[in-house]
Amino acid sequence: MAKNLRQEFTKGIIKENPVLRLMLGTCATLAVTTAASNAIGMGLATTFVLVCSNAVISLLKKVIPDKVRIPAYITIIAGFVTIVQLLVKAFVPSLDKELGVFLPLIVVNCIILGRAEMYASKNKVLPSIVDGLGMGVGFTAALLAMGIIRELLGAGTVFGLPILSGFMDPIIIFLLPPGGFFVFGILIALAGKLSAEGKAPEAMSCASCPLAASCSKIQEKCEKGGEGK
Repeated sequence: MAKNLRQEFTKGIIKENPVLRLMLGTCATLAVTTAASNAIGMGLATTFVLVCSNAVISLLKKVIPDKVRIPAYITIIAGFVTIVQLLVKAFVPSLDKELGVFLPLIVVNCIILGRAEMYASKNKVLPSIVDGLGMGVGFTAALLAMGIIRELLGAGTVFGLPILSGFMDPIIIFLLPPGGFFVFGILIALAGKLSAEGKAPEAMSCASCPLAASCSKIQEKCEKGGEGK
């Protein structure tokens, strides 16, 4: 049980990282990572919503009618996003100002709705919480990595502290969309390299492919069809 939970948690960090491997939530990722503080704030807010919504949806999965499950999921997610937004407005108003519209837009973040539909609605509460936590940590890590790189190269600071002062001039383009896409691409390549799926095609055998069985059946049918002609 503990091993399965550990696997559910760690898969979201590299192997199934929601941003760098599944390509979800890229709009918010590119928009808020001009500073490391914004990145970690968005990551923590999203993680809170992920964990809470996964837990509630898993608890109510047998109660929610299948025909209205998506509107029900969005309503649950919106409730937790409202809680987060009110807390941020009350205790960290500067972060609320920096994140702007992207904080309430967590409601329509594909990561949260995707985990609700694909995992929480089909599994028990504890694994769903662990899944949400793992995906949230992976999302936060990706945002933080982008935020640190872009802020360091674009402004010469990290979390507002001068790092490159007197060493090199800031490269302003890293704070602009082109710089964001450049860093995003580099991190995607790095995540692909670190994950098992990042292996070169020639290094992978048919035995490791999950579709090997069906592929062999298709090949047999093709061969029989060719013989019959």
